[in-house]
Amino acid sequence: MMKRENRRFKNKWNQTREERQDVRQVHGKELVVESLKLPKDSLLGASIVTLTGNTEVFVENYKGIIEYTSQMILLQGKTCKIEICGRRLNIVYYTNEDMKINGCVETVRYLK
Repeated sequence: MMKRENRRFKNKWNQTREERQDVRQVHGKELVVESLKLPKDSLLGASIVTLTGNTEVFVENYKGIIEYTSQMILLQGKTCKIEICGRRLNIVYYTNEDMKINGCVETVRYLK
């Protein structure tokens, strides 16, 4: 019994104070959003990626464009990076809130 309690105590303190506060804030926001049945994307800042077939991508709630070539587009989201790979990729338009990409999309990856 005592070993199990010590293990929890030790794991808790392996994190920095900032990491523990971040975890509490994220869980608290998620609880509020879920209990009030509010849209997670707008309140938590989650990026929304909508694919139409393999030729069109619509991205919402992104922060910026990190890299842009005809084979790869790398976007910065709030919590992760979004990598879109393919052929003949072209940004049709972009605003501060959303973006439309055309081309032959092969992969969409979320990177930390």
